[in-house]
Amino acid sequence: MADEQPPKLLLSIVIPFYNEEENVGEVCEEVQSILNPQLADSWELVAVNDGSRDKTGDIIDRLAEKYPNLKPVHLVPNSGQSAALEAGFRAARGEIVGTLDGDGQNDPSDLFKLIEEMKKRGVDMMCGIRTKRADNWVRRTSSRIANKVRASILGDHISDVGCSMRVFRRSIVRNVGFFRNSHRYFPALVIMRGYTVAEMPVNHRPRSHGSSKYGGGINSRLWVGIVDLMGVWWLKKRSLKYKTRVRKP
Repeated sequence: MADEQPPKLLLSIVIPFYNEEENVGEVCEEVQSILNPQLADSWELVAVNDGSRDKTGDIIDRLAEKYPNLKPVHLVPNSGQSAALEAGFRAARGEIVGTLDGDGQNDPSDLFKLIEEMKKRGVDMMCGIRTKRADNWVRRTSSRIANKVRASILGDHISDVGCSMRVFRRSIVRNVGFFRNSHRYFPALVIMRGYTVAEMPVNHRPRSHGSSKYGGGINSRLWVGIVDLMGVWWLKKRSLKYKTRVRKP
């Protein structure tokens, strides 16, 4: 990552939004209402507008005027969820970074549980598991199959890579390369770099407004997913595995 400045905050929350004018206001307001009372000035919300063609960007800018800790990031043009996340990570200043979906299905109050469990287990990343998914059976079934196939090929032991709710130490993002659709393999890429990853159950809620704007249809995701999976498998086989030790004088 280009930003090598030391973290100045305890927590950064990164949320990508794409054509979510119906949800962006509610999502950002809920995050503020939950985190502000406990964290005060020690956290920030990085709201990434991924080249939206509706009023999402305008709403984010208005919210930034209301909340000094809200940092708008605008991508031009629409570049995909992985690019939006990478841009958000570059802008983040917190020692710990958390991610949420922009559709309101993640419960921001679970962030505290994830952080506590990450510290308790002493791992570098804690991922959520949507044990009671508020999605239709087609999405649940296709996701279950995809997770099993991916885990068997990559051996990352992550049961729900589609859950966007995660927390991790900011230092790891400087060592993990991003590419198109890499968000679907983020935990595996983190593990490849020698970091530790664990999971725990989190809440999952029905979408309040609209429909998912990311991902396309199941058939298109299938073929793209196969190509991406083979690419990540190749990266795993070719990745460098070593640690350095600096001898103190």
